[in-house]
Amino acid sequence: MKAFIQRYPLSISVILLVTFLSLFKPPSTDLDKVPGIDKLVHTGMYFVMGSLLWWEFFRGRRQTGAPMWHAWIGAFVCPLIYGGVVELLQEYCTEYRGGEWLDFAANSLGVVLAAIMAKYLLPKLLKKLGQGE
Repeated sequence: MKAFIQRYPLSISVILLVTFLSLFKPPSTDLDKVPGIDKLVHTGMYFVMGSLLWWEFFRGRRQTGAPMWHAWIGAFVCPLIYGGVVELLQEYCTEYRGGEWLDFAANSLGVVLAAIMAKYLLPKLLKKLGQGE
């Protein structure tokens, strides 16, 4: 467990932050009047979470020798499931938040965009930075 925390410190921090942001009662602001801002925020949160998971996987892959399917499980499948669980928690465990299918779709879009970035851009970027394989 200690090695996992040392290998993924940013990802764990972002997961905890997303959990907090998803379950606390947000204050009312003028941004509430902007149509679709909620979905954009959901997409952004899950894109950042997925991107960091991919980044930290690729960054530590040389030391661990982990196969790529580990990344697909940990940085793609798990965030998708996590997004669904958070929406269910919002619906059934809070009185001030509601789980929505469109929020789950926005969460999923963020994870998919992070996976696309990881597939096509991240290996090239890491190679350029001298951290690639």
